[in-house]
Formats: sequence, C-alpha cells, structure tokens
Amino acid sequence: MNWLRTATAVIVFTGLAVTLSAEEPARRTPKEALQAFNDLIGTWNGTGTPEGTFAEKQKGFWTEKISWEWQFKASGDTWLKCTIDKGKYFTGGELRYLPEKDEYQLTVQTTDKETLVFTGKLDRRRLVADRVDEKKKENQRLVINMLHENERHLYHFEAGPIDKPSMKKLYQVGANRDGIAFAGKDDKPECVVSGGLGTMTVSYKGKTYYVCCSGCRDAFKDEPEKYIKEFEARKAKEKEKK
Repeated sequence: MNWLRTATAVIVFTGLAVTLSAEEPARRTPKEALQAFNDLIGTWNGTGTPEGTFAEKQKGFWTEKISWEWQFKASGDTWLKCTIDKGKYFTGGELRYLPEKDEYQLTVQTTDKETLVFTGKLDRRRLVADRVDEKKKENQRLVINMLHENERHLYHFEAGPIDKPSMKKLYQVGANRDGIAFAGKDDKPECVVSGGLGTMTVSYKGKTYYVCCSGCRDAFKDEPEKYIKEFEARKAKEKEKK
C-alpha cells in the first residue's frame, strides 16, 4: 500500500501548492503602482527653507519650479519624470516602481551633477525613501508628502551619521500647484491614459479626451485605441462597483 500513500501525498501536496499559488496577490504593474502619485502630475511653485532659526530660514529662502509628468516606452516601461527649475539642491529626477521588491525608486540629479538613488515605501500619501552615502558616511532620506488632493505637497531632506539611527531634517520645500482651477472630486476631468487629473485635451476620431501631462499626451497619440479601450474598461468597472 506504499504506492497509495505516496500517491495521496502527491495529490495533497499538489493541491496545497495550487491553493498557495492561487492565494498569492497579483503583482502590480509599474503603471498601476505609480498611479498613487497622480496628484503630483503638473507644475508646482515651490518655496524652500533650511532648518534653523527664523533669521536663518529667511536668509536661506529660495523658490523653484517643479514639474512632474508620465513617461512611457513601447516596451511597456513606465515611470514618472520630474524637472526642477532654479532648484537649490536638485535639477530633477525620476520615480519608478520595483515590482520584485514592492518598493519605489527615486533617482535625483543634484545641482553638483551627482546622481542619487533612494528606495522606499509609500504609506498612504507619504513616500519615505532612503540611501547610504558611503563618501560622507551618512544615512540620507527624501520624503515626499502629498498633503491635500491636487493642491499642495512637501518634500524634505534628512541626513545623519551612518553609525547612528537618528537623522536630522536639513531643509524643506513646500509646493502649490501652478495656475489650475480644480473641479470637484466627482466631476473632475480624468486623464484617459493615467487616470489622473485631466488638464489638457486630445482628440481621436472626432471625440475629445483629457490627458494630464505631455507624457500622457504623446503616449495617447502613439496608441490612442489602446488607451481608449483601457479607459472604457476602467470606467465600466467603476460603474459595476456603484
């Protein structure tokens, strides 16, 4: 009867493997994961201040223009691109999703032409991304905090000795969206590509759609039927949930 016990064990193990596989959550695509940052898309007026006394903040005060937009490749690669005009510390960067780690990778270019790579998690509307600077022997952190939907966000930089757990905030930039009147949450125009806030229009076969940035506009022009199909499927699912 050994063959019967062996066969039973194989069936049980196979059934368990199938069950475990079925229970594993589907891995998100970069586009799906990055939609959590849709509120960043657009142009922002930033005001930066260093940490310190009131006099030190006033003396170190600066302004910068921040722009975020979607980027798409025909291969399916998707990320968010950031440019910063007149930034004191950064000139821009990109935000990507790492499916295998379920983390975000924030790569920034400094005004000193260095490239810094931070990785971290998104907690609701707050991204906390870290790196270790071996040259300076310090831990570094960039935090992006989306405070109010479509209206304001902050980012700040922290650093501390590599052999100590604590870090100190060195400066902060508060940003307000540049020159867009917002519709209410339920009736705002929706980007046909990303699902974010639509701020400009595109047309296809006599019908008008909204997109949120030049990156989504270019992607739509390259493959309009693909994005219209995805958009209509998304809206159909939303109706089913109501």
